[in-house]
Amino acid sequence: VTYHEDADITDLEAFRVQVNRENEKSGRKLTMLAFLIKACVNALQRFPEFNASIDGENLVYKKYFHIAFAADTPNGLVVPVVKNADRKGVFEIAAETGELAKKARDGKLAPTEMQGACFTISSLGGIGGTYFAPIVNAPEVAILGVNKSAMKPVWDGTQFVPRLMLPLSLTADHRVIDGALATRFNVHVAQLLADMRRMML
Repeated sequence: VTYHEDADITDLEAFRVQVNRENEKSGRKLTMLAFLIKACVNALQRFPEFNASIDGENLVYKKYFHIAFAADTPNGLVVPVVKNADRKGVFEIAAETGELAKKARDGKLAPTEMQGACFTISSLGGIGGTYFAPIVNAPEVAILGVNKSAMKPVWDGTQFVPRLMLPLSLTADHRVIDGALATRFNVHVAQLLADMRRMML
């Protein structure tokens, strides 16, 4: 089943652009994908049911956080994996995803670089779309689909204000995860992206 949620990334995107401007000379660059990975790790820690895999009749809960991300290449879709994402900062994750995506485009990804994921993020942000229903990458039990952010009018209690909204589509295996839990997971990810200070709570 797929659950949809919009994340307000107005402040996060402004922060990302500012930090990239400050680090222009060093070449260090933050991507929205790096923040998404950190938010998903936090959500997996909070909702361990999502950090699981189905092994025959058994459900295996994982204590590590390997996050896969879908990369579009000339030879089709490949899914590199960022290992131990919980131990890495956003700069490190941004650099690693960039390197893995380049290797994927060049057809140089090793099989080990596409194995062992706990959870997958499939982002169509660079292409577009509003929402989609990604298919769970078995034996994982959930996958997060991300579309292109768009400026939308949001009611703040007194007026409509322009906010940059990011569509999130979470598909979960209903044999393991019920609807209320999937909704809570998606809402938590959206809240983290709206204010990353929540990561410290």
